[in-house]
Amino acid sequence: MNEHVQTASTAPLFDPLSPEFIRDPYPHYERLRTTDPMHQTPLGNFVASRHAEASLVLRDKRFGKDYVERSIRRYGPKIMEEPVFRSMSHWMLQQDPPDHTRLRGLVVKAFTARRVEDMRPRIQQIVDQTLDAIVGQGQMDLIEDFAFRLPVTIICDMLGIPEDHREVFYKSSRDGGRLLDPVPMTPAEIEQANAGNLMAQTYFQQLFELRRKSPGDDLTTQLVQAEEDGSKLSNEELTANIILLFGAGHETTVNLIGNGLLALHRNPDQLALLKANPALITNAIEEFLRYDSSVQLTGRVALEDIDDLGGKKIPKGESVLCLLGSANRDPAVYPDRPDRLDIVRPNVRPLSFGGGIHFCLGAQLARIEAEVAISTLLRRLPELRLDDVENPEWRPTFVLRGLKRLPASW
Repeated sequence: MNEHVQTASTAPLFDPLSPEFIRDPYPHYERLRTTDPMHQTPLGNFVASRHAEASLVLRDKRFGKDYVERSIRRYGPKIMEEPVFRSMSHWMLQQDPPDHTRLRGLVVKAFTARRVEDMRPRIQQIVDQTLDAIVGQGQMDLIEDFAFRLPVTIICDMLGIPEDHREVFYKSSRDGGRLLDPVPMTPAEIEQANAGNLMAQTYFQQLFELRRKSPGDDLTTQLVQAEEDGSKLSNEELTANIILLFGAGHETTVNLIGNGLLALHRNPDQLALLKANPALITNAIEEFLRYDSSVQLTGRVALEDIDDLGGKKIPKGESVLCLLGSANRDPAVYPDRPDRLDIVRPNVRPLSFGGGIHFCLGAQLARIEAEVAISTLLRRLPELRLDDVENPEWRPTFVLRGLKRLPASW
């Protein structure tokens, strides 16, 4: 017994790639919130685990992304020669104003609540077609066979990726998440990421050519035209941000659907409640987002010295990692048993989509996709059971929290 106590106390408070952490980060978060809510890691980052500090940092103008400087600090001066880091430096997600403002302004119209609501019939059609193809089999992997196809199809629609190009995207591996983790990548991981980035760049350059010749009613056409305007968008920015939209447009939604389905099946009372009253789905999605967020962390850099954040001084240039998954279970905001799944919980406002100027562009799209996917599955396959509710296989990344597979039968 004593040995166990020893390792628990000497283990680092924040070790996000350890198997225990990936399996269930929430006890670790509770320890951080109660013992060291603005924890400083050996790498110098500060880790904000409470809702108050995390939500403040996301919205405060004294914090920004400062991506190039931050990467050089972590990896050394040559890091921006690595293609994948160069590409990411152009992502609007990693930009500060005025570049962020310019880039986001070019795509924001495609994601308005109105535009997204108009996509609901198409979303329903894809979910129904996916289930039609599989309903006779009696079993499937809820991730690959179900959750994955919907958001990939929708983002392909939005980007104007032709139908006959899509098979490769349905089959593509989902290992890009490692890029976002707060643990430095090895040279081998960087090399692998570069190869993935090169493949994506090569494909999208071809898509740009296609859309220059035959414009469509899609985001790629819109951005290609902005690029030709010269002042609005460089080719490198265009390529990087299409890659970002493609990745962000499916990866996290797959996880939201998978994590939500797992949470329901781990809480049979809540599953029964939702089946009995399907109208609860809208609030249920907010609760899934809160309870087991697809995105566990987002970071900012102090753009000036900060005298006091949760009792710590943050020097200019240091990163603050906002633990969204921890903030979402902070008893200061959710006093009623925050570790419990409760699909009728009042006032659920998860931090899962971030906040401030980088608030997730696709938040409303993700909500509707998850809503249609989960409610249709429960309606059409009411007898569905997960093969292993207790020990599902998580993907080995931390920032993007999701399941590798989730076998089910009916």
